Amino acid sequence: MTYEDLQKQHDNLFVKEMDLYEVEGLKGLYIDGCIAIDKHLSAKEKSCVLAEEIGHHLTSAGNILDQTIENNRKQEYRARLVSYDIQVGLEGIIKCYEAGCTSLYTMAEFLDITEDYLKDALDAYKNKYGTFVEYKNYIIYFTPCLGVLKRLE
Repeated sequence: MTYEDLQKQHDNLFVKEMDLYEVEGLKGLYIDGCIAIDKHLSAKEKSCVLAEEIGHHLTSAGNILDQTIENNRKQEYRARLVSYDIQVGLEGIIKCYEAGCTSLYTMAEFLDITEDYLKDALDAYKNKYGTFVEYKNYIIYFTPCLGVLKRLE
């Protein structure tokens, strides 16, 4: 989903683009219904970061910036899983298959996300589902590599 589409779908959240360079590695931040996005990111990076911050809105509580705390790491992971479902999801993998995407690059282009974000999402799905998952009329394999099979009717 594009950055603009995400903003429209979640118009209950205030999103502001700004300089976040003061905190190294920080691309986005969620605080009480407000999301800050680093204005220097590409549109695809902004959509990935916005999805993750929406994930924090839906799943996180309190200040979780200190990732040395186990509970904070768990909240970060939950927010990322939500963001992967927003931007990719099993449905998105199937749409890529149906559209004829044959590489991670073409999948990322089709989904309007970065290739690194797609790789992270697929790794998370492999951890969540294992070798494969059956979804609707499809089998999605995560190992040894990504593959989608459509069941014959």
